[in-house]
Amino acid sequence: MSQQPPIRSTGSQPPRPDASMSLLNNVIDHALDDGYAEATARRTAEGTQESRSIRSKLGVAAGLMLAAVVVTVGAAEARISAPVVAKERQDLIDRIEREASSADQLERDIERIGAEVRGSQRQALQQHGGDQAELVTLLSGGTPVHGPGVKLVIDDAKGTDTGGGGPRESTGFSDTGRVRDRDMQRVINGLWESGAEAVAINGQRLTSLSAIRAAGDAILVDNKPLVPPYTVLAIGDGPRLSTAFQDSADGQYLHALVENFGIRRRISVEGDVSLPAAPSLTVRTAEPRGAGVATPSGRAAADTGKGTS
Repeated sequence: MSQQPPIRSTGSQPPRPDASMSLLNNVIDHALDDGYAEATARRTAEGTQESRSIRSKLGVAAGLMLAAVVVTVGAAEARISAPVVAKERQDLIDRIEREASSADQLERDIERIGAEVRGSQRQALQQHGGDQAELVTLLSGGTPVHGPGVKLVIDDAKGTDTGGGGPRESTGFSDTGRVRDRDMQRVINGLWESGAEAVAINGQRLTSLSAIRAAGDAILVDNKPLVPPYTVLAIGDGPRLSTAFQDSADGQYLHALVENFGIRRRISVEGDVSLPAAPSLTVRTAEPRGAGVATPSGRAAADTGKGTS
């Protein structure tokens, strides 16, 4: 019987002596420098945030301090300049009052001088009017007059919007129910043609040179505004003047305004009406040409006299 060689056993490696020393290995493998670095980084971040917070607080405090300084300086300057401003304001008020008083005095002077001029004009009309001085002063509006006549009241239609007016139609009538300057022109001309000797609208005397115009929706007589209702007083033979006017073309025009557009009208014969003198007069001098040959200047070679109108 042969002898076999012994079989070699290959068992597992024997355990490391430090296998049970995991904590020691962890300490050796991870040096304490990493922990210090992490702690240092954390403290650095916290310090940065804290420094930013401190800088922000310092900025706010500096801003508040600057605002307090500005307010303090402004209040001090205001207290210093307050007397100066008050004095300047009082000086300005005094100056305005002096100028207003001066303007009032100038207006009174204008009224006084205007009255003197009108008086001189009326005197000139009476002195140079010849045997027709009374008629001249009457027609020119140079003196107050009273006598029989008619009273004509014209007003806008009821419910008329006074804020604005539309355009006229091709017929010339007012299409808004409002009395227009053209309407008043036709009424006044109709009264003159019907025999009126003197006419006034709302207490304002009309002359041969008076102008009735419009400024927007307002009616102006010699640049003075009128307010409806419009009261027209005319001196003349009352019954005849009233009939002649209503039968005239201008009276029929007014009747058409009443019928078609609601314009209100009331006419009556008055036993006595009073008209004031015209506020201003325009006196012109004329020289009759006579029978002689006219010169290049427009004057007659043989003058027979002078007159005023």
